Amino acid sequence: MEKSSIKLAKPRLSFWNIFNMSFGFLGIQFGFALQGGFMSRIFQTLGASEGEIPMLWVAAPLTGLLVQPIIGYLSDRTWHPTWGRRKPFFLIGAILSTLTLFFLPHSPVLWVAAGCLWVLDASINISMEPFRALVADKLPESQRSYGFVMQTLIIGVGTWIASNLPWLVNKLGVSNVADPGIVPLSIKIAFAIGGAVFLLSILYTIFTTSEYPPEDLAELKKSNHESRGLLNGVKEIFQSISNMPKTMALLGIIQFFSWFAFFAMWSLATPALTDHVFKAPLPMEQAYNMSNVASKALFADASKAYNNAADLVGSYMGMYGLSSMAFALILTLYAAKRDINRKYIHMISLLAGGIGFISMYFIRDPEYLIYSFILIGISWGSILSMPYAMLSSAIHAKKMGMYMGIFNMFIVIPQIIAATGGLNFLYHLIFGKEAINAMLLAGTSLIIGGLANFLITDPKVIKHVSTDL
Repeated sequence: MEKSSIKLAKPRLSFWNIFNMSFGFLGIQFGFALQGGFMSRIFQTLGASEGEIPMLWVAAPLTGLLVQPIIGYLSDRTWHPTWGRRKPFFLIGAILSTLTLFFLPHSPVLWVAAGCLWVLDASINISMEPFRALVADKLPESQRSYGFVMQTLIIGVGTWIASNLPWLVNKLGVSNVADPGIVPLSIKIAFAIGGAVFLLSILYTIFTTSEYPPEDLAELKKSNHESRGLLNGVKEIFQSISNMPKTMALLGIIQFFSWFAFFAMWSLATPALTDHVFKAPLPMEQAYNMSNVASKALFADASKAYNNAADLVGSYMGMYGLSSMAFALILTLYAAKRDINRKYIHMISLLAGGIGFISMYFIRDPEYLIYSFILIGISWGSILSMPYAMLSSAIHAKKMGMYMGIFNMFIVIPQIIAATGGLNFLYHLIFGKEAINAMLLAGTSLIIGGLANFLITDPKVIKHVSTDL
C-alpha cells in the first residue's frame, strides 16, 4: 500500500547512490556535445554561410523555452509506484534523442538538419530537466551541492569523449571527407554511437535508482484529479514566474550572460577557429572550376584541410569537458570535507572562462587552444552545478521540477536573442565582422556574468555546508 506522505528527513546517500542517479547525464551530454561541437559543421557542409549559422540554431533554445517548464510542471505532478516521478521522462526523452541522433547527419538538405536539431533539443530537454529535479528530490540539503557537482563530473566525461568521437573514428580509418553537400561518414558514425550511449546510460539510471513518493501523495492525487489539464498548468507556470524568488531572478541574470557566451562558442567556434587559428576555412565550391582537374584537386585539398581542422576544433572543444570534470572532481572532494562559498566559486570560475575565450583571438599555434578550453571548462563545470545548487536552497521542494524548468528560461532566452541576430549584431558592432570576434564577445559576456555574482546576498544560498561523505 502506498504511503500518502513522507514525514522523515531524507537519508544521506552513498557515493554509488549519487553516481547511479547521475549516470544518465553521460548520455545526455553525448547528445549535447555532438550537437554543440558538430552541428555548425553539418550546417556549413549543407551550404550555410557563417552569418546564417546562429539563426539556424534558433529552434534549439526556442524549444527549450517551451519544453523545460512544461516538463518540469508535469514531472512534479507525476507519480507511478513502479516508474516513479522523473524516470518516465528520462526514458521518453532518451528514445526520441537516440532516434534523432541516428538520422540527423543523414539530412539531405539544410532545412531537414535544422528541423532535426529542433527535435533533438526538445528530446534532450525532456530527459534533462527531471534529472536536475531528481537531485533535490533525493538528497538532503547538505548533499545537494555534492549531487550537482557529481552530475557535472559525469557531464565532463561525456563532453570530452563525445567531442573526440569524430576524430577517433577518423583515426580508426573512416573518412572525414565527402563530396560537397554530404556529411562525412565519420560524423555519421559518431552520431550513431552517441545515440546508443544516450539510451544505455539513461536505462542504467532508471534500473539502478529508486524514487521517493511526493511528500503528500494524497494531496497530489486530489490536485491531479481536480486539475483542468495543461491549460491549468500553463496558468500555474505563469503565476510561478511572476512570483519567483528574488534570488532566482538574480541568478537568472548570471545565467543570461553565461549562456550567451556558450551559445557563441557552440554556433561559431568551428568557423572562427578553422579560419583564424588553423588558416583552413571551409572552401566554397563556386570559387573553384570543378570541371578543371587541377582546380578540382585544389578544392579537394582545401576541403580535407578544413575537415581535419574541424575534427581538431571538436577535439579541443572536448578539453573543456575534461577540465570541467577535473574541476568538479576537485570541488567534490573539497566540498565533502569543508564548507564552500558557492558565490565566489562561481564568480572566479566565470572570470576564468572569460579569459579563455578572449585568449583565442591571440593564438597562432593551434596547440595552445588546449589552454583556452581548460579555462572555459572551469567556468562550464561551475555553470552546471553552482547555480542549481544555489537555486535549490531558495525554492520550495513541492515545485522543484517546475522551478528548475522555469530557471532554464534564463538559459534559452539569451540563446534566442543571440540566434535571432543579437550575436552577429553585437560582435560586428563592437569588435568587427570576422567570426573570431564572436569569441571576444563571448569572453566579455562571461566576465560580466562573473561580476554579476555580487548581486547574490542571501547567506543560505551562498554557503554550502560540507557533506562529510
